Amino acid sequence: MWHQSHQADICVIGGGMSGLCAAVAAARHGASVILLHERPVLGGNASSEVRMHICGADRGARNPNLRETGILEEVRLANLARNPQMNYSIWDTLLYELAAFTPGLTPLLNCSCLDAAMNGQHIQSVTGWQLTTETFHTVKAKLFLDCSGDGILAPLTGAEFRMGREGRDEYGESIAPERADSKTMGMTCAFAARKYDSPQSFTPPAWANEYPSDDDLPYGGRDHAGFTMGYWWLELGGEDHSIRDTERLRDELLKIVFGVWDHIKNHGDHDADNWALEWVEFLPGKRESRRFIGDHVLTQNDVEAEGKFPDIVAYGGWPMDDHHPAGFRAAKLGHPATIFHPAPAPYGIAYRCLYSKNIDNLLFAGRNISCTHTAMSSTRVMGTCAALGQAAGTAAALAVCHGALPRDVNDRIDDLQQMLLREDCYLPGIAQRFEPLTMDAELTASQGDPEPLRDGINRPVGDNTHAWPCAVGDWTAYTFPDARPVREATVIVDSALDKNIFFSHYGDYGQLTAPPPVLPTAFRLEIQQNGEWKTLHQVTGNHQRLLRLPVNETVEAVRFTLDGTWGDEASRLYAFYLDE
Repeated sequence: MWHQSHQADICVIGGGMSGLCAAVAAARHGASVILLHERPVLGGNASSEVRMHICGADRGARNPNLRETGILEEVRLANLARNPQMNYSIWDTLLYELAAFTPGLTPLLNCSCLDAAMNGQHIQSVTGWQLTTETFHTVKAKLFLDCSGDGILAPLTGAEFRMGREGRDEYGESIAPERADSKTMGMTCAFAARKYDSPQSFTPPAWANEYPSDDDLPYGGRDHAGFTMGYWWLELGGEDHSIRDTERLRDELLKIVFGVWDHIKNHGDHDADNWALEWVEFLPGKRESRRFIGDHVLTQNDVEAEGKFPDIVAYGGWPMDDHHPAGFRAAKLGHPATIFHPAPAPYGIAYRCLYSKNIDNLLFAGRNISCTHTAMSSTRVMGTCAALGQAAGTAAALAVCHGALPRDVNDRIDDLQQMLLREDCYLPGIAQRFEPLTMDAELTASQGDPEPLRDGINRPVGDNTHAWPCAVGDWTAYTFPDARPVREATVIVDSALDKNIFFSHYGDYGQLTAPPPVLPTAFRLEIQQNGEWKTLHQVTGNHQRLLRLPVNETVEAVRFTLDGTWGDEASRLYAFYLDE
């Protein structure tokens, strides 16, 4: 056995979408970060081990223009450009690349957090066991960020947490059960099948469950058409302990999965003769376990009131999608598998839900944030979790920069919000502010009104596009009364927030498999000096929405010109601003 010690500003536990976004955000803001992740691949439920698509506030573009941007948008646009075959190994590689090659970020994969050293209510270090190297890794850090899903630092540190459902009267939640209980939403094991040119036989394992007729399955077998990616309702665990009983529940779920496939193949005509199993999920995808207690507990009422908090740092918009604890067995008890209680899109989530009430240097993000069961039934989806992760990671970096603790960031909420907006995160009702260099310059364009480029709202909201429409050859420029030093130019282009770009094998949701046709692929950034224009950057092959371009010159004007898109004749620019 070996033992290795590490020192960092921030230690993130868990490399699902929330932990990955948290670690990358913190490192990009100058913190040294160590990421402990117990699996060989990143992404959690979005990885090749579980293969769940990343749902969020836009509900697969059914709520247009509410897609989460920031780091999540960056990696999903990269996936469209580099993974047109929708291959999960390429997706895993993109997530690995993001963690492995972000300066300041050290990922420790296959490393499971198993201990924490405390000094009163302060975490001094955590220790993980890396199975592949037979090494204990101890990480000392200023701040710790639990994105583990199961909230492993709660039992290890004494952080206050909740597990199960609150009673209806505790927070006045109309959709909560009448009495509090320990029940949760369950976990799913899915499967994937592939169609061949000839008939394919299937012999079930002897231990598989038997479902001779549709009536033996929930809801009459529901829809048998989803062979490509199984069924979310193959779910158990809500009536058990969703952490302690996971291995036993996995065994039960596998019996169900192979029994359901046996039913599809061998019991009745399901048009499945040429289909064969290609993959079975052996790592159950969890929905719910521990939830930390923070300075604020998000509730159903907060969600329904649109979460108009002064300390909003992220947003949700998925319905309160409350799966019945009995899961697969719920139908036999006369219950639906889930109830989609309505939720507004978007609704804000407060920063006070992202740090511990009683452990002074602990933050968290993902499905384990400070919220009730009913609120969590909405916030748990991975698009929301990714936004929460970027918010928590940015807050941690801000705290480290000022030698502060997470609660102290409440005194710098405006700074935190502007940092998030600058990284292309969307905060409903809050506008990005720009330097006088941008606001005081003359802004002109070859056609149309370019003023929306500096209104601070970088996406369509309602009927207002907050954009400058442009076609190939169009330009917009900032001109100064006298030469000014410019350090950097930033542009936010149109990545089709009204389209569905989630990576899914669950069926055809109209999702794109290539960069959106409206997305600019080529543009120029020019500067004017001594009355002459010169090209500073000639960008080609672009597939991103947020682009920062160094200038580092004293100039009289800066001009953006659209040279091409991924297919459309016209596009839009949402922001164009300059920094000294």
